Amino acid sequence: MVTQDSTGADLERSLELLWAGRSRGRRGPRPQLTVAQIADAAVRIADADGLAALSMQRIAAELGYSTMAIYKHIPSKDLLLEVAADVGAGRPPELDGDFRQAIRAWAGALWAGFQARPWILRVPLDHTPLGPNQLAWLDRLLRPLLAAGLAGAEARAAALHLTAVVRGTAQISLDMAGPRSDGELARALAGVLDPKEYPALTAVHEAEAAGGPGYEQKGLPAELGFGVDRFLDGLEAWVSRTSPVRPGRAP
Repeated sequence: MVTQDSTGADLERSLELLWAGRSRGRRGPRPQLTVAQIADAAVRIADADGLAALSMQRIAAELGYSTMAIYKHIPSKDLLLEVAADVGAGRPPELDGDFRQAIRAWAGALWAGFQARPWILRVPLDHTPLGPNQLAWLDRLLRPLLAAGLAGAEARAAALHLTAVVRGTAQISLDMAGPRSDGELARALAGVLDPKEYPALTAVHEAEAAGGPGYEQKGLPAELGFGVDRFLDGLEAWVSRTSPVRPGRAP
């Protein structure tokens, strides 16, 4: 059973490892092996061979150390994955333009990161990301949300939802990727769908097969762009409707 004390200790250990080397005021000789070196090696292995290939033994061989030396710095596989995911996320882009442009650019950059390193989507999440890179991604998204007029709690909720949309869509895209084309799948389904039992799904498949108008991507993949744009429409409508009664805003 996980107690509150043990959970707090786990979070402290995560923070210590994720922010290793960033604390000020430390003195003494620099260690030969560092958490950053281990994390970089983990990212290289995951990039090359996927998350399944990542192990303490593989990292030890990559760096020329014993497995116990790796465990001395990062004592569990879960912590290793957490550190590797933060390093693999990289730094977020600088965002220019208006509210919509900035958030679409953020979503596009996060999507591109998941496409480049899909193994990050396989790293289990058991608490809010705490690393410097992932917190920087959150901070970069919160800036245009706050600037648009959302209150603090609203901005956090909107950021959480948008992150979930991009991550979830990327996860589904990864899970469904395979040798079969969308056309093959549509033809296969056309042979089994009963219009009486699945009227809406049949109508959608028939419209797609007929080459009906699709969603204009505007820099984002169609499966992501439509949802992001409708989400932004809703945020803009919410701010417009509620801004006159917000503290510090003139009616």
